[in-house]
Amino acid sequence: MKKILIYLLIFKLLGSSLSLKAQLSPETMIRVDVVYLASDDLEGRQTGTVGEAMAADYISERMAKMGLKAKGSEEWFQSFKFNSNPHGGSQLDKVGKNVIGFLDRKAKKTLVIGAHYDHLGYGMAGSLRPDDHSIHNGADDNASGIAALLYLADQLKKEKKLNFNILFIAFSGEEYGLYGSKAFMENPTIPKESIFGMINMDMVGRLNKEKTIAISGTGTATEWKAILESCKMPGFSFNYSDGGIGPSDHTSFYLKDIPVLHFFTGQHQDYHKPSDDSPLVNYDGIWEVSQIIWGVVLKLNAKPVLSFQKTKDENKQQASSFKVTMGLMPDYVYNGEGMRIDAVLENRPAQKAGLLGGDIIIQIGSNPVKDVYQYMEALNKFEKGQETEVTVKRKDEILVKKVVF
Repeated sequence: MKKILIYLLIFKLLGSSLSLKAQLSPETMIRVDVVYLASDDLEGRQTGTVGEAMAADYISERMAKMGLKAKGSEEWFQSFKFNSNPHGGSQLDKVGKNVIGFLDRKAKKTLVIGAHYDHLGYGMAGSLRPDDHSIHNGADDNASGIAALLYLADQLKKEKKLNFNILFIAFSGEEYGLYGSKAFMENPTIPKESIFGMINMDMVGRLNKEKTIAISGTGTATEWKAILESCKMPGFSFNYSDGGIGPSDHTSFYLKDIPVLHFFTGQHQDYHKPSDDSPLVNYDGIWEVSQIIWGVVLKLNAKPVLSFQKTKDENKQQASSFKVTMGLMPDYVYNGEGMRIDAVLENRPAQKAGLLGGDIIIQIGSNPVKDVYQYMEALNKFEKGQETEVTVKRKDEILVKKVVF
């Protein structure tokens, strides 16, 4: 905790003097970026608020200091209007803005590297503590992704022999429904046909001890898996998911036939709660994830061609067909057999049945569960109000719990 406070003090002392910030190492700046963006001063970075504007100014200043070129529709920014009413309607009552910097190598092709910087403010729709109006600082979600983006920009600008340009985009409006990335794809600030791939980082700040990274979109280009395997660092494991559709900004690019990758270090009990704060972030993990992505970019440099292909998009199909929910967070980086629970939500079926974080679901009713996808398939067979038995492994025990949906 003392180290976090020291870094926050360093940032406050440096103020807007970016010449002094340059004296800090890129690795140290990962920590400074997260601590500042996840500080109470920014009030949760909700899109369309003063806190979002402060974060956008900070990110643009960092990009400018690195020597990137402003590539928004308004210097560094690309504004978009959106409806802030979670219950629908057509009134565009708020304005958000993306922050866009360009590493120009005078090439015909461009790679997009993105991460969203907005979060939930004092607990907008989507908060898992809707009655707690504390600031939701979103250190992992997604100050961590922005810190990785800025680190990569700082390192990749030194690669003088890049065969393509790189567009770095800090998206806003993600928590409302991918508004910023949708706005960019509707009005891109570079020719859309020049974009040959997109890499997205959303929640890369909680790398676990097993060093497992969930990487989705691996089926959107035939080359992705071979490239990723060649960039895997010792001790790491990758959980691949082919689908190009998911709850983050890469989806907007995939829907326009652009190959995508999404890097994610896993769900946790602080997700969308005020407790997602900077002392809990694995800063070395952000650096390690960034090193892997850096390797992917350099591999692409040898042959900046990706063969786009449509994917099955399990996430879209399953989300649209869900009839019931257990009220738990799957551990997407778990590699074993079954579906390990990362956290259970209060007053939901899983908690009422006595399920705990760390339990491994191996069967729901008569349906075996070998992974998160079989878990989702099993849920789709039940209706609201039905009850069933859920078999879990808890350490060395096999337990059977009764769940009422």
